[in-house]
Amino acid sequence: MARTRPTRRRPTPPGWLTESLRPRDAPIPWAAAARASVALAAPLAVGTAAGRSGYGALVSMGALSGVIGDTADAYRMRVFNIAVPQLFGALGVLVGTQVYGSGWTAVLVLTLVALVSGMISSIGAVASVSGLLLLLNAVVGAGLPLPSPWWLPPALLLLGGLLVLTLTLLAWPLRGGTPERAVVADTYRAVADLLEATGSPGYEARRRTLTQSLNHSYDLLLARRARRHGRSPTLVRLLAQLNALIPVVEGASAAQLRPPGYGPLSPAYPAAVRELAEAVERGRTGPAPPPELPEARGPSTRALAEAIGHAASGVHEAAPDPYAAGDRLGRPAVLEVRIRRATRALLLSGASWRYGLRLALCIGLAQVLVSAIAVPRSYWVALTVTFVLKPDFGSVFSRAVLRALGTAAGLLIAVPVLAEVPHGWWDVPVMAVLAMLIPVLSVKGYAFQTAAITPVILMLSDLLNHQGFHLVPPRLYDSLIGCGIALLAGYLLWPESWHTRIVDRLADAVQDTATYVSLAFTTGPGRDEPARARYRRRLYRDLSAVRSEFQRALTEPPPVGARAEAWWPLVIAVERIVDATTATRVRIEHGAPVPTAAEVRAVTRELTDLAEALRAGAPPPGADPDAPAPDCALARLHHEVHAARSVAARNSR
Repeated sequence: MARTRPTRRRPTPPGWLTESLRPRDAPIPWAAAARASVALAAPLAVGTAAGRSGYGALVSMGALSGVIGDTADAYRMRVFNIAVPQLFGALGVLVGTQVYGSGWTAVLVLTLVALVSGMISSIGAVASVSGLLLLLNAVVGAGLPLPSPWWLPPALLLLGGLLVLTLTLLAWPLRGGTPERAVVADTYRAVADLLEATGSPGYEARRRTLTQSLNHSYDLLLARRARRHGRSPTLVRLLAQLNALIPVVEGASAAQLRPPGYGPLSPAYPAAVRELAEAVERGRTGPAPPPELPEARGPSTRALAEAIGHAASGVHEAAPDPYAAGDRLGRPAVLEVRIRRATRALLLSGASWRYGLRLALCIGLAQVLVSAIAVPRSYWVALTVTFVLKPDFGSVFSRAVLRALGTAAGLLIAVPVLAEVPHGWWDVPVMAVLAMLIPVLSVKGYAFQTAAITPVILMLSDLLNHQGFHLVPPRLYDSLIGCGIALLAGYLLWPESWHTRIVDRLADAVQDTATYVSLAFTTGPGRDEPARARYRRRLYRDLSAVRSEFQRALTEPPPVGARAEAWWPLVIAVERIVDATTATRVRIEHGAPVPTAAEVRAVTRELTDLAEALRAGAPPPGADPDAPAPDCALARLHHEVHAARSVAARNSR
């Protein structure tokens, strides 16, 4: 009898790698691609015409930094996002050129620059990019023979950044305020999508999308708002319109938890919100007919109808009062206060010092290695370490792998370019095409961005060194060495790399949820509404950060990724608790039964116990003997809390 051969399974890549390599579904930024093409190719054309191709390459390097940093929507923020990092980049190249060829002095200086770069990354997004350019340009200045006098390389880099900024702001006089209006209108549409999904399995996904949209809109408006609202009427109006949307969001939570007997939500509600979105985007003001909504049935739809009517009056009001609906997040602090807070966070934060020391250690090792061993194009080692080990950019492990894969793909593009394209005018159209790929591929993921940037940097380096195809093999070797240093000294040696912070952040979110429950049900109708709204937004923002941490952890190899995935149901459960709290409060405001103080204390005590158990890594205690009865006013909320405790108990075994 013939023996059956066992079927061999084909080897498949690990899940964390396929998750990292999956291109994101994002629209192609054609305008950004056109700006990148002009900003990087035009300096080469001018430099070629003037017989100074090296100068043109430095201007294009500055433009490349500006293209990478141009990620904001509003023009005011784009000025800030492009200009500030360029100043740090110019400072970096100035420091680097001063220690070019100085051996161990360069090692010490670049290590100190790396420490500063890593520490300031904890301040915020703009500071993070500024720290990145500070270190990158310092490494370039210390590793390449740049033209003299000392002020010329920084000036040429700043000129490239100025070119990108000028191209970016050309449409500001014609489109001033348009990006802000579009962002707020998109948030209105996200609310309409949420209303359409009430009572369906897609509700949770729509609510997560809405949370991200609200975060983005508030960040955009509040971060750039002037100290006094009267200085910017456009931002005043948009902030008031965004504030007026919050009761509609709360009404959607109440509609989701309606009893089954009420039937599906009428499509007139999301249609009315979509009409408001069109009015926001087009900037329409003046009298408008009230939204045509069906007769309310029960407290949930009554609350939703009132909220939509209130939002409609805010959208069409010619000169709204930004405080009429309550400032949902509070005004940003004045500039002096924010500077003091950032400085305190920089100097006293443990995370800031850990990031800085980790980056300094790896850059120091890279510089010691290339100083002790003859490594061609040695500055690429430190450049690779800088890109991979930027601590706030995500998983170090996955970024190292993606960097190696992206570099290999970029080299496939660079090989024919460096081997076949002659120096001179042919560089200009080739750079124009390659530059367009940077914004197009950057939105797809880190590996794709690396593949697009690699041939551009190699072309610019070749214009400064004229080594042609001989640049390619050292570029690959140095990238692999840099990835290895980042993995060994920046990942494996640090205990925090081997566990996820999701549980700690979840514990904080659960404790904040207990406070929110207490705030929601211990005040009378209509009292402290702005405070409740601010607390709810804070909770969802914290949970959004937990989701980001979760996505980062999924790209880690086992066991970190597997542990993170096990806690995902608890993230969902906590979000449902916040939703249930909001919905119950809205229903109470419109006639539903009011819970007793004992019921509120029982729910908050269960949440507090759950938070303490998460911090201790232990299962939550048993059921509370004073738990609310199944038919009490907080029955739905108690059910969601019980589900969260069950998830925590299962994961703590």
